[in-house]
Amino acid sequence: MANPQFNRQSVFSELINNFLEVRKSTKLISSRLSPEDTVPQSAFYTSPTKWHLAHTTWFYEQFILQPFLSNYVVFEKDFNTLFNSYYTSMGDLYDRKKRGLVTRPTLCEVFKYRDHIDGKIIDLLTNYTGENSEIIALRMTLGLHHEQQHQELILTDIKHLLWQNPTLPVFQAKNGGEICDAFTKYNTGNISVKGGVQKIGANAQEGFCFDNEMPRHRIFLNDFIISSKAITNQQYIEFIDDKGYENPLLWLSDGWEKKNRYCWTAPLYWELFEDEWKQFTLNGIKKLNLKEPVCHVSFYEADAYCRWAGLRLPTEAEWEIASTKAPIGQNFLERETFHPLVEQNSSEFFGNIWEWTNSSYLPYPGFQASAGALGEYNGKFMINQMVLKGGSCFTPQSHIRATYRNFFYPEDRWQISGIRPVVNDAGRL
Repeated sequence: MANPQFNRQSVFSELINNFLEVRKSTKLISSRLSPEDTVPQSAFYTSPTKWHLAHTTWFYEQFILQPFLSNYVVFEKDFNTLFNSYYTSMGDLYDRKKRGLVTRPTLCEVFKYRDHIDGKIIDLLTNYTGENSEIIALRMTLGLHHEQQHQELILTDIKHLLWQNPTLPVFQAKNGGEICDAFTKYNTGNISVKGGVQKIGANAQEGFCFDNEMPRHRIFLNDFIISSKAITNQQYIEFIDDKGYENPLLWLSDGWEKKNRYCWTAPLYWELFEDEWKQFTLNGIKKLNLKEPVCHVSFYEADAYCRWAGLRLPTEAEWEIASTKAPIGQNFLERETFHPLVEQNSSEFFGNIWEWTNSSYLPYPGFQASAGALGEYNGKFMINQMVLKGGSCFTPQSHIRATYRNFFYPEDRWQISGIRPVVNDAGRL
């Protein structure tokens, strides 16, 4: 039954505006790259920018245009294989590890694909009068948030790619870190959080959320104290200097094995030049700012640091409850620093860096995946990964919220991931 409060014209008009803004933002990010930059794949877990540009477009074509635009003809049938990600119910998948080998279609052809789909989406939202308006609106909103996820991935993946180049090319000649230091109010306060029965998770009636954020449910927490600041580069160097990477007693067994296999001795993108730490950023190679939050550490490194410091990582429930009244940070994708900044105020849980939690990525009690192929979006990945919270300087601000559940494998380091520890437990039963 149709929702009498659903105003198709108003909702679709807003969707058109949001769609154009999101697509413009994606194009702006990619405009800083040469065509050659958009093709290679630097690791099996990254994807070429050209693939991201096409995949986000494929999503609208597959889940919105084909089902709902009358007499729609697919742009190119081979794209369903080349630019499908993991929707196995939608057809064959091209090997993820080989996406960098897809030199054809060209970048120019991918942009023609985007322009074609953009026109068809606007046509659909402008002229549609059928009975599936609410479904279209929901899928469009999902598609927009999906593309925002890929905006972030374009930046993380291109950073990893440029780092492979011995000339260490600059994505954007802009230095945001020093700009922030002049007005930083730096302190190391902590936040006391009262335990008891709490509610976490999202309520779909309160605005968009992914299915993995639901249902909202009750949990019990003990009292705890969490840091109002993320761990800084200076603090992490103390861990390195104390031979934290050489002490097996600090590491989970699997983490110790990964550290040795991949020869970790510092966070990703750090290099020691003549006894001075430097860091590769999208703004080029920079002297390490000791006050900035440490980033590009794996869950295993974050956990080992906390053991060394006599701290622990928060659970995702603790992080979410602690962040409830936190101010929104200032360093998101829109600011275009493309690098974490020194924290200006206490308790900025959102933006700057993603923060590891000690919670496995598992379904909430009563979780139900979305129906059909869209049910493959989140639910099938609920195993062997850890939850991160908060968003980063690569995350669009409108994309993040306290209930958002990001998830990566514990050895992953190419994401802008850092550490906000629990510094004390109180009221243990």
